[in-house]
Amino acid sequence: MKSTLFFAAALLACADGFTSLARAEEAAGATISTFAGSGEPSTESTPKRAPLLEFAVDNPFGIEPYSPGVYYACEFGGHRILKLDLNEVIVEVVGGDGQPRLSGDGGPATEASFNAPHEIRRDGAGALYIADSFNHVVRKLDPRTGIVTTIAGTGEANFSGDGGPATEATMRQPISIALDGKRGLYVADIGNHRIRRVDLKTGIITTIAGTDEKKLPSHGGPAKDNPVVGPRSLYVQDGLLYVALREGNSVWSLDLAADRWNHLAGSGKKGYSGDGGHPLEATFDGPKGIAVGESGPNGEPGKIYVVDTENHAIRVVDRKANTVSTLAGKGPKQGTFSGDGGPASESTLKRPHGICLTPEGDILVGDSENHRFRKIDLP
Repeated sequence: MKSTLFFAAALLACADGFTSLARAEEAAGATISTFAGSGEPSTESTPKRAPLLEFAVDNPFGIEPYSPGVYYACEFGGHRILKLDLNEVIVEVVGGDGQPRLSGDGGPATEASFNAPHEIRRDGAGALYIADSFNHVVRKLDPRTGIVTTIAGTGEANFSGDGGPATEATMRQPISIALDGKRGLYVADIGNHRIRRVDLKTGIITTIAGTDEKKLPSHGGPAKDNPVVGPRSLYVQDGLLYVALREGNSVWSLDLAADRWNHLAGSGKKGYSGDGGHPLEATFDGPKGIAVGESGPNGEPGKIYVVDTENHAIRVVDRKANTVSTLAGKGPKQGTFSGDGGPASESTLKRPHGICLTPEGDILVGDSENHRFRKIDLP
């Protein structure tokens, strides 16, 4: 059953009309609404706690389910970590003083500082991991104690440390993270064009993909000691690491046990094309978010939801039907705000980034430059 709390929080508006002539079946029934964010960026004087639709948020990025009705998210432009509580219909700041710097380890997260946090993930014990990207570190926030610590990176933008403690290693804009449920934390070290793994038990960091060379992976080829270009967003499911390549304008999966790449979508060329056709023939423009649905009852692979950022769209790779479609947004040059209360395919977004699936099976998106969190209800 869909949560009625979303609808109580949603800002509804009349749609201009249903004019698309051809859309995927899923897109045809999907609707969109705003569930948090006033549309205005935050400032130093913005209250740190406010009702969902009155809270000013500056460029929301990653968002993650935490507990029933509770989500945590990254405020990229405000350098803060937010708690979105649908039970109380409020948003509050739980991490960051709004200043873009690195400070506060070992103390309360509310007194710490972050610098352009991009993504946030929850582990099975309830701890939150944050890609504190422009500080070049990965940090951990325990919501129960409120304490923040750095678990990878020194704060220096460089590449070093493989085989040693992650806290002594250097990275260059770690931009996305993913947990495998087996004490492994994967990091998209995008500035170094590498994917790295932190063993959360030993604290050791290693590179699992990428070199100094910037090029697309080889389909069917190994990841270790071979190049990858622009790993921007990561998602782990069923032993596969899904990767959206920003500069590579494509989507891949990496079999973590076999160390083999599989090319899933995107020709590698920049563009906005291919809806209704084979995924490998489609084009994307700077994809910056990815989420994967659960496998079907007969073992068919889950759909891949891609934040096609520079196309201002959310797109779907249906691996069972072997097609790509646009779920929300209208493509290039449509970076505006519209469509709440109507079909998602008729809405417009502005450079969206973060994405997650709700426990109810719907989609939450950080509609970044519209300064809102939006919800796509799937049929």
